[in-house]
Amino acid sequence: MIKQTTLQDAPTVCDWHFPNLPAHRAQDGDTEEETSPQADVLVAEPEIAKPPMYAVVMYNDNYTPMEFVVYVLQSEFRHSMDAAVEIMLTIHNSSKGIAGIYPKDIAETKAKKVNSLAHREGYPLLTQIEPHQGEG
Repeated sequence: MIKQTTLQDAPTVCDWHFPNLPAHRAQDGDTEEETSPQADVLVAEPEIAKPPMYAVVMYNDNYTPMEFVVYVLQSEFRHSMDAAVEIMLTIHNSSKGIAGIYPKDIAETKAKKVNSLAHREGYPLLTQIEPHQGEG
């Protein structure tokens, strides 16, 4: 009579691909120490990098009213009236100013939305994004 061997009856040997799963058969010359299950390797938590940030930059022009710039800063970038006026004055006096700092996809969306709104209203207001190195 032939005895059928099940996986439970086979000696435990670990495959290096799957450390805790038994291999189908023991290798010739393996000792008991080599055939015991191997311990899992502890893996360090992956380091999650923060996404690169981009500044949404608004540029000064001689035609867009200051009130419209303040409106955009409040409606699209959620600045308070005081902060919006301060940013608008920076844009006016320095030729450009940062409306907000966001991950790239959000910054692109906001810049396109502001440019579209300004164009619809007939203003040449230009908003672009630039990589931002400082803290946001």
